[in-house]
Amino acid sequence: MMDDRARALLKALIERYIDDGQPVGSRTLSKMFDLSPATIRNVMSDLEESGLIHSPHTSAGRIPTPRGYRLFVDTMLSAQPFEYIPSPDLSRLVPASDPARAVNAAASLLSNLTQFAGVVLSPRRAHVFRQIEFIRLSEKRVLLIIVTPDGDVQNRILITPRDYTSVELIEAANFFNQNFGGKSFAQVRAALAGELARLQEDMSRLMQAAVEAGDEAASEEDNVVISGERKLLDVNDLASDMDRLRKTFSMFEKKTELLQLLDVSSRAHGVQIYIGGDSQLVPTEDLSVITAPYQVDGRIVGTLGVIGPTRMAYERVIPIVDITARLLSNALSHTGSDR
Repeated sequence: MMDDRARALLKALIERYIDDGQPVGSRTLSKMFDLSPATIRNVMSDLEESGLIHSPHTSAGRIPTPRGYRLFVDTMLSAQPFEYIPSPDLSRLVPASDPARAVNAAASLLSNLTQFAGVVLSPRRAHVFRQIEFIRLSEKRVLLIIVTPDGDVQNRILITPRDYTSVELIEAANFFNQNFGGKSFAQVRAALAGELARLQEDMSRLMQAAVEAGDEAASEEDNVVISGERKLLDVNDLASDMDRLRKTFSMFEKKTELLQLLDVSSRAHGVQIYIGGDSQLVPTEDLSVITAPYQVDGRIVGTLGVIGPTRMAYERVIPIVDITARLLSNALSHTGSDR
């Protein structure tokens, strides 16, 4: 438990450090408060023992720890959400004409407004198909055409155990569409188990190959849109350490950690703040990630956010993330898409 004086000093120290990036000493704080440098040193010593600030080896001043940042963003921020008023000017920033364009525009807007990296976890596809079609390409090679309910078309080439005639392929597609249209390939896989006994063995192989190709097409989707990651090269806190940069760009390249973090935050309501060193979801201590879920017609379908240095102006970035989530929700709801 901290008294009001300690909280005020910690808040002032963190805000000063965010502003200029320099360790904050007791003399600097004494000019801001009606307290002697000795009193301030004693309070800072207590804050350091509590793990909220620490002293870099190059300076006698103090800087926040991840735990200090966590306390700051949870209890001391005065950021107020933007009052969202749909207007032509705002809506034009994230156009409603096309879902993919809206998602890319949201990522770019986040990056341009914050000068950090903007990320958007795209709306999850239902992974269901409206219909499929088999087209014979050559002996033992068949083109599988998958059409989704919203009109997307995906193609896969199947290597088949024998040469199928065009009539056989039409019959197989008709069977597939009549029995399984509107289902996901995972559902088809389970349903096929009871149907295979009614099919000729070589035809069942074609069906299984189609299901596996459909699953593969779904799994290959790149669900994370990233904009402006190179702007982090201009952030001194990150660019001054090659190991930090390597870990940061590894996160963008592999995307596994990023997907996990965005997926977790999509199950939360409102803006979430993940601080490196405090959250295991952030790979390096010098990064923070601010996220917010977005919706289509009132249903959460994805997450967007900003990735930047731990020393960022949270009170400015939080409303940007919040308003961009609202803009994207509005754009996608107007397209009538819940992809």
